[in-house]
Amino acid sequence: MNGRNIVAAEQVDVSEKNLKAINPATGLLLDGEFSKANESLVDDALKAAKTAFQSYRSLNKDIKARFLNTIADEIAALGEELVNRASAESGLPLGRLQGELGRTTGQLRLFANLVAEGSWVDAIIDTAQPERQPLPKSDIRRMLIPIGPVVVFGASNFPLAFSVAGGDTASALASGCPVVVKAHPAHYGTSALVAGAIIKAIEKTNMPKGVFSMLYDDEYAIGAALVRHPLTKAVTFTGSFKGGMALVNLAQEREHPIPVFAEMGSINPIVFLPKAIENQAEELAKKYAASITLGAGQFCTNPGLMLAIESTQLELFKKVLSDAISIVPSATMLTAGIAKNFSKLAEEVITETGVELLAVSTVKNEELQNQSEARIATVKASDFIKNPKLREEIFGPYSLLVVSKDISELEEVIAVLEGQLTVTLMAEKEELKEYQSLINKLTDKTGRIILNGVPTGVEVCASMQHGGPFPATNDSRFTSVGTDAVYRFVRPLAYQDWEQDLLPDELKDGNPLGIFRKVDQKLTNAHE
Repeated sequence: MNGRNIVAAEQVDVSEKNLKAINPATGLLLDGEFSKANESLVDDALKAAKTAFQSYRSLNKDIKARFLNTIADEIAALGEELVNRASAESGLPLGRLQGELGRTTGQLRLFANLVAEGSWVDAIIDTAQPERQPLPKSDIRRMLIPIGPVVVFGASNFPLAFSVAGGDTASALASGCPVVVKAHPAHYGTSALVAGAIIKAIEKTNMPKGVFSMLYDDEYAIGAALVRHPLTKAVTFTGSFKGGMALVNLAQEREHPIPVFAEMGSINPIVFLPKAIENQAEELAKKYAASITLGAGQFCTNPGLMLAIESTQLELFKKVLSDAISIVPSATMLTAGIAKNFSKLAEEVITETGVELLAVSTVKNEELQNQSEARIATVKASDFIKNPKLREEIFGPYSLLVVSKDISELEEVIAVLEGQLTVTLMAEKEELKEYQSLINKLTDKTGRIILNGVPTGVEVCASMQHGGPFPATNDSRFTSVGTDAVYRFVRPLAYQDWEQDLLPDELKDGNPLGIFRKVDQKLTNAHE
């Protein structure tokens, strides 16, 4: 674990102040000093990335795939050292981080497989028709190409899977784009260890060194400089609405605006249809008590809102849920700032008109710092509809139950909701056709609609959509999880009337790579 900044896969010295990581559970400083970057390093990193881009973008797909697999190998080899440091810096339990380590290496290998197979470039060929009347048709061939250096901001709640070698980095490298990472200030040591693994992979696979850089900062100057730099071509971010929109605005103020892919928060509503509550009140209460408090509620898909219609069984649901929440032990939150903000917002919301506190955890570890106390509140639908503040995310183990008089009022509640990462529908089978209009309205609000499950837990796979209408993300057409995340960092390029030997292999006659292509409107992987 080396505390120097990394520029073009080389550790560099800088005379700025040294930074220290903090254990959020104890408040104690952790081993290691990390050098605060300056804007000169920003320039060096992005110039190196631009140089590397010229060769990395054109590397054979199998070489890129081997690079991604080697990164996964090197991270896996860190094992306990990495997991222990991540736990010390985040307060997350070892079991959770061991699972996250597997997810991190797994998604690297998933992108490696995507690259090795090769069809993701969406090659389309329309062959020439020189005899066509009244005008001949040109030979036109199109594919997706990488856009250039990508800046990645590490996330607080996933120190491995959404960080230095997380899904954003993996998908950018898979697309053919070099990466400059802004290390999260809560995870200096974890970031250093993972960066070291990437450097080893670069050396072992003989990658251009500018393909990876990483910079430390405890404020905003370096992040802003990375976004403003003219060589940056795209930015990824997972965090708060305020932070995400600040980056979006910076990117739009540039002389040449660039895309920012910001995941900015979501309250992930759970809609309980009447028969689901009637038949499963106790079971659902226990299930959602566990989901709301999982990981101290610090998941971007945490169920922060529950919508239901008043009934006798709903009262049972409230009682069982309250009892379950009251005995949930406190948990260490990711940082002191996150813990303070959670407590502030959770206390403020109870003062809003009509809001009633149903339960708060009474099991608190007084020996540890930054402890969350799970809370559940309730409010009538009429008060919820009138108060936008009740629709804001409270990041942590909190959820608000909104009670409607009937299905019509429930639809009014849904109408005022903003964009979400997830919406969950709890329903009996016979209700699904009866409430089709309501379901259609829910699909307009989200990127992923879940039936009879919980939103916490995001599968990394080709079909996953982790992104939703604003303000959940700033561009709902893309996902930050799964193999389609690669499409954030590419653009289409058409070649018209080019000689065969000058075309990329993906577009040549005979299909030398054996990938699936659309040739004259027919999808084929034939060597033709």
